[in-house]
Amino acid sequence: MTNQFEEIKKEKEFWKKKTFEKRPLKKVKTDSQIEVDVLYTPENVTEVDYLKDIGFPGQYPFTRGVQPTMYRERIWTMRQYSGFGTAEETNRRFNYLLGQGQTGLSIAFDLPTQIGYDSDHELAQGEVGQVGVAVDTLADMETILEGLPLDQISTSMTINAPAAILLAMYIATAEKQGVPSEKLQGTIQNDILKEYTVRGTYIFPIKPSLRLITDIFSYCSKHVPRWNTINVASYHMREAGCDAVQEIAFSFSNAIVYVEAGIKAGLDVDEFAPRISWIFNCYNNLFEEVAKFRAARRLWAKIMKERFKAKDPRSWMFRAHIQTGGSTLTAQQPLINISRTTYQTLAAVLGGMQSIAVSSYDEGLCIPTEESAMVSLRIQQLLAYESGVTGTIDPLAGSYYVEYLTSEIEKRAIHYIDEIDEMGGAPAAIESGYIQKEIQEGAYRYQKEIESGERALIGVNRFKVDEPVSMKLQRLDPQIERDQLEKLRKTKAARDNVKVNSLLRKLKEAAQGDANLMYPIIETVKAYATLGEICNTLRELFGEYKGTTFI
Repeated sequence: MTNQFEEIKKEKEFWKKKTFEKRPLKKVKTDSQIEVDVLYTPENVTEVDYLKDIGFPGQYPFTRGVQPTMYRERIWTMRQYSGFGTAEETNRRFNYLLGQGQTGLSIAFDLPTQIGYDSDHELAQGEVGQVGVAVDTLADMETILEGLPLDQISTSMTINAPAAILLAMYIATAEKQGVPSEKLQGTIQNDILKEYTVRGTYIFPIKPSLRLITDIFSYCSKHVPRWNTINVASYHMREAGCDAVQEIAFSFSNAIVYVEAGIKAGLDVDEFAPRISWIFNCYNNLFEEVAKFRAARRLWAKIMKERFKAKDPRSWMFRAHIQTGGSTLTAQQPLINISRTTYQTLAAVLGGMQSIAVSSYDEGLCIPTEESAMVSLRIQQLLAYESGVTGTIDPLAGSYYVEYLTSEIEKRAIHYIDEIDEMGGAPAAIESGYIQKEIQEGAYRYQKEIESGERALIGVNRFKVDEPVSMKLQRLDPQIERDQLEKLRKTKAARDNVKVNSLLRKLKEAAQGDANLMYPIIETVKAYATLGEICNTLRELFGEYKGTTFI
């Protein structure tokens, strides 16, 4: 076989020289700056051992998928990201999407909710309900979920710093509906480290934030066993400017910290690791994205089995939700975004993902309308039921190019992880500004490529047309904020404020010790304490994280 590879390599070089010596081609690179050869042959994958590196679906190292039957038995969860304005409007949108065939919920929260402020806080003015739904008390969560079958659907919540509080509200709402916590399925993002690098919706410093995360791990392992207790989010780092390799490396370095924190808190790794999930991005380079997902599955399995000595095969599984790349969508010629999101979704399907949300074509202009959200859902349904791509598992396996890219991405991601380990781990890399600078440099390079024309962006630097925006845009009525403030006022007036203040004191006492904070948070939420009141109680004790600017 070695001689055959050498012969192929020799013949390939002869072919390239003969074909291109009089018409040299310009170099092509993936988004991760991996140079792309004009042709791939068996000699590009001589180091790939099929049984060791690729294997079979549902078996270590899960390169070909975490489930043995993949889409032949069950299509991925179709989970459009939704939530805006009031709880009532969000409930209506969820009912509409479920009626159109959506199979899971994904709740977007407004900015004040994400950073632990009530709608009546001075910093919330003008932001209430703008980029998601406002949730101040349990009353809002009850309205959002009213009439929804919580024992039959899974719900993802994009919430980080106040994740414990929103989870507590979800558990309390389900209990009122008669659904025991043991039956609840869903995910909280709860990935605070990426907030310090790219999003900024943090509240507390790193140490108490990790405590809240491990308290959730412990509580859910006992009481909400089907809940994904953390959704490690590379998505936002990719949106901020990192490439496919960095997307794996930086999010995996964060996840390593969460696993270490769980173990340090006295948990067995197999007690919480099976409920770690991910949200990854999907950009435009189809083959690199497919290879990225395959490489991520393989690398995470190795990290969990070899580094953390996890014994449960479920702990080795990289289970991921994909949101197509919002920042790839253009305000110019917005209808062509439908094509962009279609091939991004195709990459996620060919990459074997378990859950997908498709960004809507009008997101360069506004939050999605009902029509654009429906089109995004239909994209998934067309691929699932008409295209034939679900007929066989991992159909691109064995492609010389895809297998080469899979191995190359894994190799480069390992190099980054090793560098971060040498710095002392992700928190140290964040404090030094290393990760932020890497992402900023990637964003700068990407933008320069667009402005120079080196990177084609249809409608922006190629095939431009002058056209007015003639589509319907989603616009929020200013009355939304006034209605939310009135609802909050009535809730505060109707509750037992003596009980609320007593429970907030108990929460502070628990936070001063080492008790699991999920228990007092749930009790406080049930008394209709506000999100802001709970966060402020913890702010008084934990303090706030102060971001650092790096130039």
